[in-house]
Amino acid sequence: MQTLLYYIVDVFAEQKYAGNQLAVIRNAGSLNAEQMQSITREMNFAETTFILSDTVRDNGYDVRIFTPEAEVPFAGHPTLGTAFIIQREIIKNPVDSLSLNLNVGKIPVRFSNAEKDPDILWMRQIQPEFDLTLSPEQIAPILNLDIAAIDQKYCIQKVSTGLPFFIVPLKTLSAIQSCRINHNLLVQLLKGTATEGILVFCPETADKSADLHVRVFVDCCSFPEDPATGSANGCLAGYLIKYRYFEREKIKLRVEQGLEIDRPSLLLLDAEQSGDMINISVGGKVVMVGRGELL
Repeated sequence: MQTLLYYIVDVFAEQKYAGNQLAVIRNAGSLNAEQMQSITREMNFAETTFILSDTVRDNGYDVRIFTPEAEVPFAGHPTLGTAFIIQREIIKNPVDSLSLNLNVGKIPVRFSNAEKDPDILWMRQIQPEFDLTLSPEQIAPILNLDIAAIDQKYCIQKVSTGLPFFIVPLKTLSAIQSCRINHNLLVQLLKGTATEGILVFCPETADKSADLHVRVFVDCCSFPEDPATGSANGCLAGYLIKYRYFEREKIKLRVEQGLEIDRPSLLLLDAEQSGDMINISVGGKVVMVGRGELL
């Protein structure tokens, strides 16, 4: 069996030890699902990805994504973090784009060399699907908020671009900061609706250069709140376009997340309506933290 190389990266991070950490395992084609799951639990990050081969297949690199609990078909920060490792450690030359073959399908990643935003990676999301809606009365107890904190000009809805999240519009930054999750109620909701988590957002931000402030809560005792979630923010982008939150059919936004858990993150959203399609890209920086060999 080939030596298993691993890399640790911070995704959606402006600097090391910010953003969302990810473990990437290389040369993993000889591992079965049980072995990948065991390694993921040992790594104990929110997700760990496995690059099955350094060789391109079907114009992409075969990759599998695991959480400590299970394999998932798609996740945002693992997609960008893995593409960063493939470009830097496997291709070893600048590229404009590459694709990952994930369980959800082929996900293209674009590398930006623009002067304004150097070293930004962008991933194209699949088309958003809009599903179940909830009432403010259903969601407020889970967040330990008064119903008045919810912006009822917009609905609370389950949206998916590969992984489904409930999108909840709040009125103010203080309302988001006041959220205290009732874990038992959260578990009941997510399992009863086959949803990954809850994303709350508002247009009031801590950093004046940002456009939205976001928190994401998930059903995981080890990681009850995510510092940066590309998949959830992709769902948010689709929601913002569908409901014309910014009163336009095209948006370019800077989203701050992770401030409440001291993992400051910055995500970039680029989305627009084109006929019946909503085209969504989620971007951010990736920072190398460490590397080694699995024994």
